[in-house]
Amino acid sequence: MKYTLQQELQRKKAQGQKSFVVLIDPDKIDETSTEQLVQLSVEARVDYFFVGGSLVTSCNLDEAIQQIKAACDIPVILFPGSPSQISKYADALLYLSLISGRNAELLIGQHVLSAPTVKRSGLEIMPTGYMVIDGGAPTTVSYISNAAPIPADKADIALCTAMAGEMLGMQLIYMDAGSGAKRPITEQMIQKVSANIEKPLIVGGGITTPEKAYLNCKAGADVIVVGNAIEKDISLIKEMSYAVHKSMVTA
Repeated sequence: MKYTLQQELQRKKAQGQKSFVVLIDPDKIDETSTEQLVQLSVEARVDYFFVGGSLVTSCNLDEAIQQIKAACDIPVILFPGSPSQISKYADALLYLSLISGRNAELLIGQHVLSAPTVKRSGLEIMPTGYMVIDGGAPTTVSYISNAAPIPADKADIALCTAMAGEMLGMQLIYMDAGSGAKRPITEQMIQKVSANIEKPLIVGGGITTPEKAYLNCKAGADVIVVGNAIEKDISLIKEMSYAVHKSMVTA
């Protein structure tokens, strides 16, 4: 039986398996850097690529994904910052609904406008409850969304938001402190949310060390996403991936 990526993530969660994701911003890569990144990712047993960003100003989304797909078998999942970030060459799309904010456009408005294009894309659609957590610094996603993040010390708000998203039918819950966050999401918040939802929990933003990735997994994160730290030091891919997968062995 061939699992969809959504089913695969749910199966992994049920079995206590953790996944490591490298986030790729098409604006920040070229052919040479993409080749190096993919090679290191294959060697490090990276589970998935997320491709996208809050602002993608270049026109090389399709080209970047095609280069990745030609070089490896690692699934490519779109992480779109706008309805225009759609590529038929990817494997799946995180259909993000900003459930932590009160901006109706990012809760459902843009989805209505993009629905025909998304439907025609042929991509696997992964309904995702997206929660922005205060990482101690203004982020692009907060500015673009015009929505305040959940305070870093309000684990109960994060918990209730995640539960509501799950009951509304979201198949994934994604907590993100944002690119370049000064503070990553606390283990306390991750643990509280993870213990009270059944869907896979994705955590990203401000994860700059293998130790933090490991602790997030132990706290209950099912998927760890790292982008900015790898942009600064690509060699972290191997250490981060090892830490995420090691957390299963010592569970």
